[in-house]
Amino acid sequence: MPINLRGLAISLFLMLASAFTAHAAASCGDNSGKPATGEPIVIGAITGKTGPDDFSNSTKAAKAYFDCLNANGGIKGRPVKYLVEDDQWNPEIAAQLAAKLVNDEKAVLMVGNSSYVECGANADFYKKSGILVVAGVGVPRECYFAENYAPTNAGPRVSMLGAMGYALDKLNAKSVVCIGPNIPNVGTWSCDGVMLLAKEKGFAAQTILMDPGSADATSIILQAAASKPDVIVLGLSKGVAVPLLTAAEEQGLNQTITFLSAASAYDLSVPSTIGSGWDDKFYVNMEFNDLNAKTPDNQNWLAVMDQYGQKSDPRDTFAQAGYLSARIAEKALMTLDPSNINRETVSAAVRGIKGFKSDIFCAPWYFGDSQSRHNANSTTRMAVSEGGKWKVVSDCTPSPDPELKDVRAFEKSAGIN
Repeated sequence: MPINLRGLAISLFLMLASAFTAHAAASCGDNSGKPATGEPIVIGAITGKTGPDDFSNSTKAAKAYFDCLNANGGIKGRPVKYLVEDDQWNPEIAAQLAAKLVNDEKAVLMVGNSSYVECGANADFYKKSGILVVAGVGVPRECYFAENYAPTNAGPRVSMLGAMGYALDKLNAKSVVCIGPNIPNVGTWSCDGVMLLAKEKGFAAQTILMDPGSADATSIILQAAASKPDVIVLGLSKGVAVPLLTAAEEQGLNQTITFLSAASAYDLSVPSTIGSGWDDKFYVNMEFNDLNAKTPDNQNWLAVMDQYGQKSDPRDTFAQAGYLSARIAEKALMTLDPSNINRETVSAAVRGIKGFKSDIFCAPWYFGDSQSRHNANSTTRMAVSEGGKWKVVSDCTPSPDPELKDVRAFEKSAGIN
């Protein structure tokens, strides 16, 4: 009888703990529960919501956090006015929107940006305007080679090479085909990294660049499989990658080739969408922690999304990125006199961030003051599709991207990470 009572007590405890976790209150700002009522602080963002794929998850999460922050005192009483614009995957529109936010709306900082085109269109403009960008999701090379632009994510190249490093170390891969989008400084830049690593490590590698808006998935997959590679690594958004996997399974290629992807395919819906045919055969790089991790900050991200986001807002790796970018902005703003918040003081505060810690990151994030480029997030994990879910299969591991040598040298000289 005592054993049964003890078991019942444990079961009740676990039920209560689970219920508490599911309904834990989101933590933001000073947690005062009092809305901020002072003069708004204008923060802008540009994202690619409409186009070949909806790429706005980062800004949705950043907005949820800022809404939570505003409901809890804001920045020492001042609310954040978060203005998000859609570039429609069009560089000209992205440039027009940047001018609107920076010149007309007088934004003091850009936060949560996530776009395939706006980095290239606006990097020089941001520098000339003296405004910094704490981006959620950087994609093209310009996002990581601009003085005023610092993403929270690792980026497609670093992420793809993280996946490729796993394929070499754990899957014994000897040959690869890299598939990327034919978007300037995205697909070529990422797959060139795989080619460079292949040259250093001595494995066979080929590149295929595809139009993400109109390419025939079956044709692309058959072209990639023609050389009978050990692995195929994808650097495409989820909405483009899933049709390729479907086409590959229709051709039976999931039985002979292992597929891997950059973090763009790391979404909770993907394993169930692609089905059991991909169990232990489709690996993704994780630029952040497990989406379901029970760690405090990851749970706070989910609580913020539940309480201040929309039910339809994805809980994916890009949403983690947007949440982190908003929290980094909050950290910088909270160091300032609320009566003296302007573009100059905010930029100085962001440049001063040297060790922002979150259990969502593998390593502390830093801006990298005085650096001409920024790629603070370059240590990642891996997961595999299994039973309709993701299973984490590696610890945090530095990306083997040869292009990171200057970043590693800076970190060593500055005593970072």
